[in-house]
Amino acid sequence: MFPPHPQTPTAQTTTRRNAIAWMAAAASAGITSSRSWAQSADAATNFPQRPIRIVVPYAPGAINDVLARAMSERLQTLLGQPVVVENRAGGGAVIGTQAVASAPADGYTLLQVPAAHANNATLVAKLPYDSLRSFQFITLAARAPLLVVTGERMPARNLQELLDLARKRPNHYSYGSSGNGGAAHLAGEMLKQQASVELLHVPYKGAAPAMADLMGGQIDMTFATQTVAKAAIKAGRVRVLAVTSKTRWPGLPNVPTVAESGLPQYESVAWWGYAAPAGTPAAVVAKLNQAINGALDAPALRQTLETEGIEAIGSTPAEFAAYAQAEIATWGDVIRKSGIRIE
Repeated sequence: MFPPHPQTPTAQTTTRRNAIAWMAAAASAGITSSRSWAQSADAATNFPQRPIRIVVPYAPGAINDVLARAMSERLQTLLGQPVVVENRAGGGAVIGTQAVASAPADGYTLLQVPAAHANNATLVAKLPYDSLRSFQFITLAARAPLLVVTGERMPARNLQELLDLARKRPNHYSYGSSGNGGAAHLAGEMLKQQASVELLHVPYKGAAPAMADLMGGQIDMTFATQTVAKAAIKAGRVRVLAVTSKTRWPGLPNVPTVAESGLPQYESVAWWGYAAPAGTPAAVVAKLNQAINGALDAPALRQTLETEGIEAIGSTPAEFAAYAQAEIATWGDVIRKSGIRIE
């Protein structure tokens, strides 16, 4: 005769059942985790099996393309598959970035991440993606300083003199930029905040028109990459007062940094990295990191970048993620203090 079925379980029975359920769940999780890692490892072993796409969130022909084209050529050799550069401009880099954020997380669609990625986190009111969580960062690939350049008519012969003049005549001296919220605009805002000066911002539709007006005397200064400024520098039409990196730039060893010119905390550099959609298998990310860093080590690629004033770097995924987070914080502070906003 069977014992009567209990109406309510005892505490001991409940504990035992919970323990069994927990062990079953843990075993299942372990199997799932192992299977996920195995699938990730398999994906990396067979990766890539088709062309890879690098999305550059700007129009063709700018400094962003210099890195992208050089990288694609080298990666094709290292990975054994075509690597195609796709320019998807619009929205200050938002459109191309969104295209990657919503792409399959399989490693076949990569974003060439510009410095504007960090700025847009605060500049743009309603981003269609999360600047950190929507991406798996792969490597910080390269960086380049901006040059603080003035026209021939500027009486100041160094940055300290220019800042002294600006303090005596607030909003008299102007600086041009490639557009509202762009790198040159924010570099100027950081300079204003740290030096406690008032400069008049003049936005242009691109860096080239700003450089043309600088040479023509319509503005007093600008912040430009070496790519944009090198012809004017070579012709003696502009004067370089400082570089915006923390240390002196090898291509201009006699030009002091802004930090050396009395603003020790100042640093504003253009930078580029590579990222994939969030959820890309870790083993695929590791393989991409190894390939991209390997490409950056190639002497020919480094030489190509150096001629444009770009320094090849390379990092771990974690280092790049930390760098991006720090840049978002730094420029978020500058943007909020300046009141700049882009809808």
